[in-house]
Amino acid sequence: MSAAFPALVAENTPAGYRAGFRQLRDLDLPPFPVLVQIEYSSLNYKDGLAVTGRGKIIRRSPMVLGIDLAGRVESSSDPRFQPGDAVVVTGQGLSETDWGGYSRRQRLRPELLTPLPAGFSTRQAMAIGTAGLTAMLALMALEDAGVRPGEREIAVTGAAGGVGSVAVALLAARGYAVAAITGRPQLEPYLRRLGARRIVPRAELEGTPPGLDSERWAGAVDNAGGKMLANLLAATAADGAIAACGLAGGAELAGTVYPLLLRGVRLQGISSSGCRPERRKRVWERLERELPAATLDAISRVEPLSRVVALSQAILEGKIQGRIVLDVNA
Repeated sequence: MSAAFPALVAENTPAGYRAGFRQLRDLDLPPFPVLVQIEYSSLNYKDGLAVTGRGKIIRRSPMVLGIDLAGRVESSSDPRFQPGDAVVVTGQGLSETDWGGYSRRQRLRPELLTPLPAGFSTRQAMAIGTAGLTAMLALMALEDAGVRPGEREIAVTGAAGGVGSVAVALLAARGYAVAAITGRPQLEPYLRRLGARRIVPRAELEGTPPGLDSERWAGAVDNAGGKMLANLLAATAADGAIAACGLAGGAELAGTVYPLLLRGVRLQGISSSGCRPERRKRVWERLERELPAATLDAISRVEPLSRVVALSQAILEGKIQGRIVLDVNA
């Protein structure tokens, strides 16, 4: 029998929602074919909602939280995975319907696992995590819409956050002129190091959106939603595209269809959790080619899992820069 290990467990109780650390054993884990010794997880905005209870994330109770994990297979009854294989899981129901990565060990459905590309360590995989996967999917959506590098800028909202930081770096590396939109002007040096050509104050996009505005952007990666997304749509140039992948600024969309009808602007939703396995594999292959280790080091820092509650409050308050990698063994 394995020794007990800590995991962050959320429960809906008669007294309300609560999340806290609990000691588990292997016998407590779900009866799935692949047992993974987890090395790292990560902190995403969605994790912050689940840890604090400010969002309705979990669909089963009790639930081990953490939508991402990376580690090594300890045992497997599925022929696709062997002991010692390095694997990564991002989203796909973790922390919602399946127990997640805020644990030292987890049993998982084999269809959720992606073999970790040889170019990444498990720590680097979690510096990418759901945020990096989302950012690459957003870049691919802009490419699929025909948006190419040029003089007109690509806007990135929430540019200093996890998705935003990776998006700025990926877009800049591909030759796009990136306008980093942020409410934290003190992070301008950080964003310029990632490749941002210009820093735009968030307040410029927080006003009441017009039906149509002058053509400003070739496209955008939007992590905000709400008024920011509506303002981006109104000012996107003809045949431009916006990849919408977040709602930190609100879930509503109070705009008009004029940009879509008069300029042919595309609004593409990004669902990294629902990304199909074959596409997920291609995304990881591109990340391996296009996201250097030095960039991952620049956008991430490692914190112990024991600090996840405080860090979750910080990410919801917009106080986290880049990516937080969580060491589940600390």
